[in-house]
Amino acid sequence: MISLPQTNLEVSNICFGGNVFGWTADLEQSFKLLDRFMELGGNFVDTADVYSAWKEGNKGGESETIIGEYTKARGNRESLVIATKVAMLETRKGLGAKNIIAACDDSLKRLQTDYIDIYYAHSDDLETPLEETLEGFNELVKAGKVKYIAASNYTFERLEQALKISEDHNFAKYVALQNRYSLVAREPYESDGAKSVETFNIAGLPYSTLGSGFLSGKYREGATVDSQRAAGVTNNYATAENFKLLERLEKIASDHNVSNTAVALDWLRKQPGVTVPLASGRTIEQLEALMQQVNLTESELAFIAG
Repeated sequence: MISLPQTNLEVSNICFGGNVFGWTADLEQSFKLLDRFMELGGNFVDTADVYSAWKEGNKGGESETIIGEYTKARGNRESLVIATKVAMLETRKGLGAKNIIAACDDSLKRLQTDYIDIYYAHSDDLETPLEETLEGFNELVKAGKVKYIAASNYTFERLEQALKISEDHNFAKYVALQNRYSLVAREPYESDGAKSVETFNIAGLPYSTLGSGFLSGKYREGATVDSQRAAGVTNNYATAENFKLLERLEKIASDHNVSNTAVALDWLRKQPGVTVPLASGRTIEQLEALMQQVNLTESELAFIAG
């Protein structure tokens, strides 16, 4: 287990992304995924109020609802560290204090719990004063509804401002940063996000760590992939340089008899500013691939990066 800085939370070395729950994984499949995740030693689950509003017929909150049903059915809420987020759901948009408090109450009902372990500002809200945002979060921490607060998609400069405001007003402080980072999307995390994590001694919990599935190895030049994300992956990551990167990943994965996914995640864990990476999968096979453990050498890390 890994201790998250400035908290009493002990978490697995992978955080399972709940964006698939209620989207590409229905209730039954989500239960199977969560059961297997915990069987393999996982205890850290990430979701958001906006998951999965983008699916036709959904309105948001579906992922939280499934997690709530799961912990109720299994009676294992205390065994999980649950993170969720506010700011991006259309009906609970932004980081105004009143909105944060109302959104938290909504999330607590869907999650069928009386506390959230980590509550994120899902995206920076430049139209709301940081002091108001942090006051709202602080009220939730004081009320015991939230254990810790964190920031997602914040720059170093904005995070620095937020932490100073919390210090000046004796508000709860952001204890983690969740920004995009992977082998195929290294900036701005390596120049900005990692700097935030190391400067402020907070947890680095990057998302989109597999390039929306590109690094799993299922994408090939000219091949068609059956995935909800295929078009976006092809547009964003299907370059000659990245396909060469995949070949290097596959070489190391073959050497260790593990998945591409496991290698990509271990590479990430060994980078500055990374505490625990997030990753998701919609099938048991995908989940088991990302839960495989490998310990890459310095020369292997350098070979993969190219």
